[in-house]
Amino acid sequence: MPKKIFIAIALLSTLVIATGCNTSFQVGDKVMGIQSGRFFFTDGTLRTQYKGASFDKTWGACEKALKDMKALNIVKEKKISSGTMEAVMEGENVTITVEYVERDLMMVAVRIGVSGNNFASSLVHKKIKENLM
Repeated sequence: MPKKIFIAIALLSTLVIATGCNTSFQVGDKVMGIQSGRFFFTDGTLRTQYKGASFDKTWGACEKALKDMKALNIVKEKKISSGTMEAVMEGENVTITVEYVERDLMMVAVRIGVSGNNFASSLVHKKIKENLM
């Protein structure tokens, strides 16, 4: 019995080491992933936290990112500690959600398309980060 447990632990350890910094899990119809400890991808939405920026500054950076990427039909709904922007880019629906987490820490979620596009969402996050600098 101990030999089977040792083999199971060895296989699990090898799996963890092999996946490195980019890991994803699928449980039923839900998909979840972590990339380099910064991005969190779940159900087609790529989320990351931005430190050192206020809610209004982060909101402005997201607006500028949509405009810089030539998004059309931008619809914004802003509340006190959260807000959502919806637009169309290259024929795909884009949804950006900004949420206040704590002082100078904002969570930004980007979803592109019906099922989500991780690569396109990461490009939008890159543009948001550039605008925050």
